[in-house]
Amino acid sequence: MKKILVTGGAGYIGSKLVNKLIELNYKVTVIDTLKFSSNSLNHLFGNDNFKFIKGDVRNYKLIKNLINKNEYIIPLAALVGAPICEKNKKEAISTNLESIKMMMKFVSKKNKIIYLTTNSGYGVGEKNKYCTEESPLNPISLYGRTKVEAEKVVMKNKNSVGFRLATVFGYSYRMRTDLLVNNFVFKSIKEKKLVIYEPNFRRNFIHIDDVVNAIIYSIKNFNNLKSNVYNLGLSSANLTKYVLAKKIQKK
Repeated sequence: MKKILVTGGAGYIGSKLVNKLIELNYKVTVIDTLKFSSNSLNHLFGNDNFKFIKGDVRNYKLIKNLINKNEYIIPLAALVGAPICEKNKKEAISTNLESIKMMMKFVSKKNKIIYLTTNSGYGVGEKNKYCTEESPLNPISLYGRTKVEAEKVVMKNKNSVGFRLATVFGYSYRMRTDLLVNNFVFKSIKEKKLVIYEPNFRRNFIHIDDVVNAIIYSIKNFNNLKSNVYNLGLSSANLTKYVLAKKIQKK
């Protein structure tokens, strides 16, 4: 039975991923400080394949011990998004980047790492040009910079797969209504109107279930995918805010 460690497993992507991994009968250990949500994994506590540790990814001894006990490592613990990182610069650097550097020191040949970063690492794209995996990384926020640097550290290890995520949307056990699609839907329903700034601002989107499925796929096909970074998005969803709002209005 595959043993998987998910750091930040109580978060937006983590809680959906952990749920799916348990469904598929993997043995999952989650470490999370529960800073943002304390009940997103409550429904799993009776499951023998699920182990929860309330702890911090910057805890040297704890991480060393957990990496040694698990084959797959999926580090999701991070301060996510530009605003929160600007507000807590020191914590953003220590959690998003320094903890990854420390973690990678403990990784041995048996460990397989699946790392998620953000496509905001590409910075502001050129008009009518799509980013490929070869596009230069040019992050403009502290959040983007910490994630891009951490990806470099992880990908030095050949036993790693990297995913650069488009803007994620969809329901999760630890719901985030600050993400663009979720936010637009939430506001439309609650306030019955939507005020849009920069309506021509274009983004690519991906559903949270597709992110989870991609991670599962990479576990099952690890040797074919390792040592590479992949953009994870939806080609048919390169939408401006205005077009997105129109789609939501239709629904």
